[in-house]
Amino acid sequence: MIRVVVVDDHDIVRKGVITYLETEEQLEVVGEASSGTKGVEIVLAQKPDVVLMDLIMENGNGIEATREIMSQLSNCKVIILTSYYDDQQVFPALEAGAFSYLLKTSSAEEICDAIKKAYGGDTVIEPKVANKMMTSFRSHQEKPHDQLTERELEVLMCIGEGLTNQEIGDRLFIGIKTVKTHVSNILSKLNVNDRTQAAVYAHRNGLFRIKNS
Repeated sequence: MIRVVVVDDHDIVRKGVITYLETEEQLEVVGEASSGTKGVEIVLAQKPDVVLMDLIMENGNGIEATREIMSQLSNCKVIILTSYYDDQQVFPALEAGAFSYLLKTSSAEEICDAIKKAYGGDTVIEPKVANKMMTSFRSHQEKPHDQLTERELEVLMCIGEGLTNQEIGDRLFIGIKTVKTHVSNILSKLNVNDRTQAAVYAHRNGLFRIKNS
């Protein structure tokens, strides 16, 4: 039997989930709570295998409760079951130790399946949440100069060498006005204030060395 505790401040939702879970032969609901604080108390007392945890609740939210539970019962699997999937909820919940993340639009069958998978060590992440995680990962992997066009990157390399606008124009066979436009775009995309900062950026990121390798 997989022992489960359900924590949700909406009585109708909590009771509905429990009613369905109790029809599953593999699952046993050993406790329920309407707040994060009470949820922690019940979980620590019952030591369930899996906890279904709402996020936005009065008297102790789901993130705080998850963090407290994981600090004391590291083998317990907390599955977030919420209506929210914005950055302010998703990442703090996962950082707090949540094992899986579901939305309340999930079907009863999907919730039961996630519980069984969590018990077996497999994580289930709502697709919308997974997409958000991937987007965040990619944004952290990218560097500001990845936004530059090929020509802007060439101009940045020239700036890194200390060339003037005229010298850049002569080297790349473009007019001064075009060079100034590229420089303006570069400063904006790199979020720096002047050419000196752009040159420093070029050196720190190896762009000057690339040009002269």
